[in-house]
Amino acid sequence: MMWSLWCCTHRAALLTCIVVHIFSQSVRGLNVCMSGSATSCEECLLISPNCAWCAQEDFGRARTLTSRCDLSQNLLKRGCEARFIENPRSVSSILKNKPLSSKGSGSTQYDVIQIQPQKISLSLRPGDQTSFEVQVRPVEDYPVDLYYLMDLSLSMKDDLDTIRNLGTKLAEEMKKLTSNFRLGFGTFVDKNMSPFSYTAPKYQENPCNGYKPFPNCVPSFGFRNLLSLTDKVDRFNEEVQKQMVSRNRDAPEGGFDAILQAAVCKERIGWRKEAYHLLVFATDDVPHLALDGKLAGLVQPHDGQCHLNEKNEYSASTKMDYPSLALLGEKLAENNIFLIFAVTKRHYVLYKNFTALIPGTTVEILDQSSKNIIQLIVTAYNNIRSKVELSVWDHPEDLNLAFTATCQDGQSLSGLRKCADLKIGDTVSFDISVDARSCPPSGTQKSFTIKPVGFKDRLEVSVDYRCDCGCTRYTQTNSSRCSSSGTYACGTCRCESGYRGAHCECEEGDAGSLNLSACREAEGKQVCSGRGECSCNQCWCYESEFGKIYGTFCECDDFSCARHKGILCSGHGDCHCGECKCHAGYIGDNCNCSTETAPCVSEDGRMCSGRGSCVCGRCQCTEPGAFGDTCEKCPTCPDACATKRECIECRLFNTGKFADNHTCQRMCKDEIITTETLNTDDPSTVLCLYKTENDCVMKFTYSEHASGQSVLTALREPECASAPDALTVLLAVVGSILLVGIVLLAIWKLVITIHDRREFARFQSARSRARYEMASNPLYKQPISTHPVETVFQMYSKSYNGGVH
Repeated sequence: MMWSLWCCTHRAALLTCIVVHIFSQSVRGLNVCMSGSATSCEECLLISPNCAWCAQEDFGRARTLTSRCDLSQNLLKRGCEARFIENPRSVSSILKNKPLSSKGSGSTQYDVIQIQPQKISLSLRPGDQTSFEVQVRPVEDYPVDLYYLMDLSLSMKDDLDTIRNLGTKLAEEMKKLTSNFRLGFGTFVDKNMSPFSYTAPKYQENPCNGYKPFPNCVPSFGFRNLLSLTDKVDRFNEEVQKQMVSRNRDAPEGGFDAILQAAVCKERIGWRKEAYHLLVFATDDVPHLALDGKLAGLVQPHDGQCHLNEKNEYSASTKMDYPSLALLGEKLAENNIFLIFAVTKRHYVLYKNFTALIPGTTVEILDQSSKNIIQLIVTAYNNIRSKVELSVWDHPEDLNLAFTATCQDGQSLSGLRKCADLKIGDTVSFDISVDARSCPPSGTQKSFTIKPVGFKDRLEVSVDYRCDCGCTRYTQTNSSRCSSSGTYACGTCRCESGYRGAHCECEEGDAGSLNLSACREAEGKQVCSGRGECSCNQCWCYESEFGKIYGTFCECDDFSCARHKGILCSGHGDCHCGECKCHAGYIGDNCNCSTETAPCVSEDGRMCSGRGSCVCGRCQCTEPGAFGDTCEKCPTCPDACATKRECIECRLFNTGKFADNHTCQRMCKDEIITTETLNTDDPSTVLCLYKTENDCVMKFTYSEHASGQSVLTALREPECASAPDALTVLLAVVGSILLVGIVLLAIWKLVITIHDRREFARFQSARSRARYEMASNPLYKQPISTHPVETVFQMYSKSYNGGVH
């Protein structure tokens, strides 16, 4: 302000002064570093990652125009030497970086590396983003541990009979995928207490007592580990042969108890560290969840620990409640276990919803009597091996992480931490950006872990914070530079109580040093914007119950920003002088718009299924008729039939591109109904047709159920036309020619007949109009003439006129 007034006293430079003054004021309004909120180097670094502090002693005499906190380039232009500029940056350092492996089994089994690097260190300045790259490669021929967990309730009797030789057959199939395979077996029913099981005395030894369809069964139990993981698959068959089903009272089963015990009892089950852990959960009903145990008086939550006794039975079944989904997901992830739900069709949707809550979980449809169990396991294993998804453990709350995936096609997908449809040996990379939102107490160090879901490999990340300035090492208390009334640090004075001023030269209440013009933002404006007091030519802002008031003229605060649902900056940003400064991953005036795009990616890898755009982390469908979380549903879209055709081909006939790369079960979750004839009268269904490789026509209808599930109704077999007979074709051609000839002759005869009749009619008409008849023609003479001849007897017998001749 003083510089502005001095400049304006020179008339020759008046116009230039005004322009420069207006420009400088506008720049200050845009430059958050010079807002005046920073009174120390540490505060300056927290304002913005672009702000720097000048610790030079003879810099910044007047607080109003020469703030020490500014952009680094501006400080240099304003005379601050580079060696006095404090501007730390965020950096990352790789501490451990072993190369990726290509093969899992063999002599290098225990040295397999599937993630690179393995350890890094981050030094973060709040708001200053740094990034690092992570590469993941699923290796070939990696060992596999598969634990088969089966529901032994009465409804699974047929399934038990089906899997009696499962071990041998499954081992043969898995040998095609890995040379190191082990198999285990466990069973479950439910808690042996009312109201979940039959507890009357007559049912103690035989819950099926009096049940005519199946009169004998074993008492119900929570979980039994019958066979720890072993490479002797014949033992699996032997254990299955010994088993008998049980009977519980209610429909839900205690399967989640069994899953948790199978996951946390690592030594008893036999999970190997260097192996893929597959847990197959086979059932035909829904599970009990946390809080269901209260029905039996079980109020103690599950502790997540192993409770197998010497008989390998779950001993806490009647002591603790069922585990929650969160606890289940946590323990499965801790032990790198892929859970495969093998469930019947009518419960598919429920378990599919579970997979969204438990990372690393898949669901497959189990046929009646478990006839497809081997193919189901192989398909699920291939699906698991075909994708890589990163998870973050012990994520510090003050850190923002942003992922960008580069999958096998080489395209970068922002906001995505998963790659699918991979082949064994494919390498994918993830660019991970990290920034800190705030500074913890001095000396704080934090860490977190990044690991692919289901992998033992992990990346350990240690974090320290660059919140301190180097110039604080030269701090002087009671410094002469501060009139012996304050502490000198980083070029400024922190005055003791009762003293103010740039060098602590003013005492509070000293009216002689008061200059109100230095405390006005512009002529005519209130002193200190009406929100502070002017003392020692500086504004000292009032305290507010709403937040902090700051600025050279107390013109700024940290509470007058846009809100969303009553929350300042939506809780995703910091209010700075009336403007929201959004955290990484959020944009908008009130920071309510997320830039995360992962929720918008459909199962086929496209953004909003190619039918919309991702706005604020949600799909906005632009294709008419499209709906769903990722615009995946669109019966009326032009490509609807083409999309569903691929699922019809792979699900019904095991053909098409989905069948080739083993993605059918993952991509095609729609319900498919086969029928002999299609009903096309329903206006809500779309009829689709396509020609098969055999020139047959396949027909199906596509509709959306009220529950949101897509329903496809298809013919059992394509409609194929039989080849025509040669003789039939020849006779048809000859007959057609003859028929055409006869028709042409008949037409010709008809035309001639009509023509003759018309001519005859004309003749008759002309005749009727004649003036005389043919018999009275005066020119006509009779061809016969008559002449009378008299005979002799006439001459004497006849007289004429009385005389005789």
